[in-house]
Amino acid sequence: MKAPEQLAKTSADEKTGAVPSVAKLAIDPAGGRGELRALGGGKHDEWNQHLTAQLAGSLPEARGSMTAATVEGSLGALTGQIGIDPQDPVEGMLSAQMIAANAAALDLYRRAWIPEQSFEVSTRYLALAEKAARTLARLSEALDRHRGKGQQQITVKHVTVNADQAVVADTVVGGSKGTVEISNDGNNAPLLLEARHAPGLALQGAFEKDWEAVPVTRR
Repeated sequence: MKAPEQLAKTSADEKTGAVPSVAKLAIDPAGGRGELRALGGGKHDEWNQHLTAQLAGSLPEARGSMTAATVEGSLGALTGQIGIDPQDPVEGMLSAQMIAANAAALDLYRRAWIPEQSFEVSTRYLALAEKAARTLARLSEALDRHRGKGQQQITVKHVTVNADQAVVADTVVGGSKGTVEISNDGNNAPLLLEARHAPGLALQGAFEKDWEAVPVTRR
């Protein structure tokens, strides 16, 4: 027995038994349960089930009729998807494509070493397998960028020198007129500064790991 709201959505084609020309889909944007979110990353299981079916159908084992190898391959791919742990539909798509690309690459590598085929055929299979492997690497990088792991942060330490003062890593220092040398523990080339006024001050800056005072050496 259909609910009243479902009866209201019944088209004229359904009443006559004909194939519906227009399908009416009832979608509740706020009503997702997300019980299968680990497989597709979405809060709606309709999406998660759709992506799961597409992933299972993209595997080499999906060719032909349903066999034990098909079931085993699908189970392995879906547990791999759970292992990647997609957090949203974008991650779900990327991780599913990664698994499919990996399966394609491995299947092509397997085909390349079939003894009965020629060297040219083996070479072609190896080239296609390499393309699939590169696709897998790009998808992995895209997933890392989406998750924020691909960002790099570079901190630049700089020195500003003007007529009367030298600023080293936000520390104002002075010195006698002439050249002073700041050592960087021998890891980098010494940094030379022109400093003026107030002879005998110690320099303190970012070049020492423990922020210790560095003696000033005159030349």
